Amino acid sequence: MSLGREISLNISIPPRAQWLVGKQEEGSLRPYIFMRKENLIPNPGSRHHIEWFDPRPIMYFEALDLTNHSFGEAVIFLENLTFGPDLAMPRWVFWDCALVPGFVSGFAIHRDQLPDSIRTAFGQFNGLNKTEWVPISLFIIIPTIHEGEWVAHNLCTINSVLPEAERLYGLGFLTKAFGLWYANVETCIGMTQWRKPALKLHSHFGYLEVLTAYSPLHTYDDTMTYRCEISTRIWRLFFSREEDLYFSQNFCRSDLVIDPFDRDSMRRAQIAIEQKKYRFYLSPREIALRDERSVYTLFFKKVGECL
Repeated sequence: MSLGREISLNISIPPRAQWLVGKQEEGSLRPYIFMRKENLIPNPGSRHHIEWFDPRPIMYFEALDLTNHSFGEAVIFLENLTFGPDLAMPRWVFWDCALVPGFVSGFAIHRDQLPDSIRTAFGQFNGLNKTEWVPISLFIIIPTIHEGEWVAHNLCTINSVLPEAERLYGLGFLTKAFGLWYANVETCIGMTQWRKPALKLHSHFGYLEVLTAYSPLHTYDDTMTYRCEISTRIWRLFFSREEDLYFSQNFCRSDLVIDPFDRDSMRRAQIAIEQKKYRFYLSPREIALRDERSVYTLFFKKVGECL
């Protein structure tokens, strides 16, 4: 199937995220692709037209070559560092579920130009002097059987272990955006927990349809599974927090809410999802503005006037 190109207005990088342009122009930061050459994306970046990444120089690392072993170890170290020992990805999962079938991408800084804060964060990494480029973010997506659909498996950045003043604003969002853009992803499936702040990030790549509100087969039963059709039209709203008029005009508020601290509310929503009367969605703006104790409202697409 040929990919149609989603035409979008050029969206300027917001002022607080201008580091992406500046560091790339000076050559200290580059986006990277770490995957098998057989899995390389035909016509990368051709579906989603956005000026953030095109035509930035992109580094490619062959995932199976020993010459890139040190870079791969740095990627694993970053993931382990940000998630900690309880949630760190096993190495076999990284190999079996990411490098061999999927796609790993992110941003890396040249070793000689690492800020002191990042160099300190990598202090326990023995291979720092063996890799020219040091990854500061990673995004893993895996293709599914359904053509054009990918599963977002992992996303992390060095920001989570840096002092607030040293963080690169929007690094997580831009990392995922780069991967989705490069791989021409049409539909993205993802999982997160209702109490995780990452939901604010994931909600701005396309409208989140809630596939599961409660997932007892997962390690964490409060996991929600979402699906979204990727649309760069709403990417800028992550930074601006403007109201999404399209969503407000085309979606209706249901009487179902998710309390992140109440599994009964998740089970009730799950039953409603399985009854298939409606497909339920989350509001990007409501997610962006909520505090950690607020509930999530489930919305459905408008058919005529909302009841």
